[in-house]
Amino acid sequence: MITGAERKLVRTAGAELEVWEAGTGPAVVLLHGFPELAYSWRHQVPALVDAGFHVIAPNQRGYGRSSRPQGIEAYDIDALASDVVGLMDALEVHQGVVIGHDWGAPVAWHTALRHPGRVRAVGSLSVPHSRRAPGPPLALMRAAAGPEYIHYIDYFQQEGLAEAEFEAGVRASLLGFMWSISGDAPPGERFKPIPCGARFIDSVTVPRALPAWLSDDDLSVYADAFSASGFRGGLNWYRNVDRNWDVTSDLAGAVVAQPALFVTGSRDPARNPGAIERLAECVPDLREFEVLPGCGHWTQQERPGEVTSLILRFLRGL
Repeated sequence: MITGAERKLVRTAGAELEVWEAGTGPAVVLLHGFPELAYSWRHQVPALVDAGFHVIAPNQRGYGRSSRPQGIEAYDIDALASDVVGLMDALEVHQGVVIGHDWGAPVAWHTALRHPGRVRAVGSLSVPHSRRAPGPPLALMRAAAGPEYIHYIDYFQQEGLAEAEFEAGVRASLLGFMWSISGDAPPGERFKPIPCGARFIDSVTVPRALPAWLSDDDLSVYADAFSASGFRGGLNWYRNVDRNWDVTSDLAGAVVAQPALFVTGSRDPARNPGAIERLAECVPDLREFEVLPGCGHWTQQERPGEVTSLILRFLRGL
């Protein structure tokens, strides 16, 4: 499924992970987000291998043919970071560079903080590292949404609700979600706030044609995988936002000491401008920082050449 990479199932202490592995040399672990797969790195894997790196791209817990435990607590940030370290252990990698996109980004940052000896350098696309919130995140989201709207992460808290909406039409749901927060969607087709009592899925628009960066075959890879796995695993990550805040209390004030990279798009709704402004405070060795004009949320898919070049420059500079 990813050119030049071998698919394997790797058992760690906490999960069995479906992994694409290729190359030799310094290790680079690539972590995807929601609703994605290791396949989201399909453009970067061959290029990194050709440049002399050992690339490891897992379908994370809850995705594809990786373990999909039912319990919500199985998806907290410590468990997800332990999966990364367990994967490195199983593949006999002592230390690696960990780079994540979307939900993979906080896992990458947290792995760097929780297991600093295992992470040589760290990077993220779309989601910057940020200081620990002053209170439980859900309460802050509800306050920001106000009485007329519901934050999409708050909407995802009700078990089965978003699953049913996504699974009623997997291909259209994925395409609508991807399109509506991409850089290509015009203003009238971008993701809309969710009024209280409305459905999440009605806040996205299914385009009449596929964007240039997503082929029909690409979409089929995602649709086939989520048709088989369902969406509960990925949505359970969102159901841990308050638990993640609780279990990271010991890291309040911690800084990421490793060399770091951050890339986002100017049209990415997840980029968190406030956190970006303060990024240097908690990531003092930030060596690569780039905002790609006109790029939306699906950074490494929308702008594969630019993202690959930035990652390679970062890796070669270590």
